[in-house]
Amino acid sequence: MLQQKKSQLTGRQKAAIFLVSLGSDVSSEIFKHLREDEIEQLTFEIARLDKVEPEDRDKVLMEFQELMMAQEFIATGGIDYAREVLERALGTQKAIDIVNRLTSSLQVRPFDFIRRTDPSHLLNFIQGEHPQTIALILAYLDPQKAATILSGLNHQIQADVARRIATMDRTSPDVLREVERVLERKLSTLASEDYTSAGGIDSIVEVLTHVDRGTEKIIIEALEEEDPELAEEIKKRMFVFEDIVLLDDRAIQKVLREVDTQDLAKALKGVDAEVQEKIFRNMSKRASALLREDMDFMGPIRLRDVEEAQQKIVNIIRKLEEAGDIVVARAGEEELVV
Repeated sequence: MLQQKKSQLTGRQKAAIFLVSLGSDVSSEIFKHLREDEIEQLTFEIARLDKVEPEDRDKVLMEFQELMMAQEFIATGGIDYAREVLERALGTQKAIDIVNRLTSSLQVRPFDFIRRTDPSHLLNFIQGEHPQTIALILAYLDPQKAATILSGLNHQIQADVARRIATMDRTSPDVLREVERVLERKLSTLASEDYTSAGGIDSIVEVLTHVDRGTEKIIIEALEEEDPELAEEIKKRMFVFEDIVLLDDRAIQKVLREVDTQDLAKALKGVDAEVQEKIFRNMSKRASALLREDMDFMGPIRLRDVEEAQQKIVNIIRKLEEAGDIVVARAGEEELVV
């Protein structure tokens, strides 16, 4: 009867038992890395637990240990290596079960092996590939690593690669597997059969926020010539209104001198208190009080109007930056210079 009960444990029940076994201090640290809905679901399962049987606890902890061991083997030498080691240690069927559970839960993404390769080595490896192939690889990499590689590419193809990442949508698993096979035979052969999404505007924006200022300027200018609409969309997302907190006080004061008061009042509606206080601190007491009155008097306004006002201010910030009047922080810059 006990064996039947254990075999019926769901994934959430196992997670709840695991967290209870770890204790409240460790569990609270784990909760910090979960989404709100995941925390709610796990809290519900923990609340439903009446008593954790020692057999259930031991089974869950052993399963966790086995999965972590398999994950370490995969990181060291790929899934085939992990399966081989686990077969020797636990037997063929047990090894297959563990690897299948792990790959299913982790949803191993394409180019997993390449993501662990040093960026400088990877740059040399893909430098001569077609821009579409390079774009496909970079779209699946960590943005920081992708930025390093994009910065190191020949200037002639940087913008082309950036454009291809931005316009990339969904890639067939057959294409992914073929690219993997050609580039690196050690890559995982267990890629998901589902179509996987990578690339897009958000992807290239995240990459560009990590490249150096010179590389960013070269790419944006080239895109402005080749695809003005795409370049404009990327620029809009490179700096959002809430990023105004990244500016130092002198830069904000220069921006405020160019901004219409009504636009500023609309733009501040609904934003975080941190953003509002950053603005208020850089105004005189009288101007700050008047702005607060304008916001209160304005009452509720449409989100579209708020976003339009915020975009006007972002455009002013971009114009001042391009003119060299202010400097906006980028990755790798330790401080602002105005």
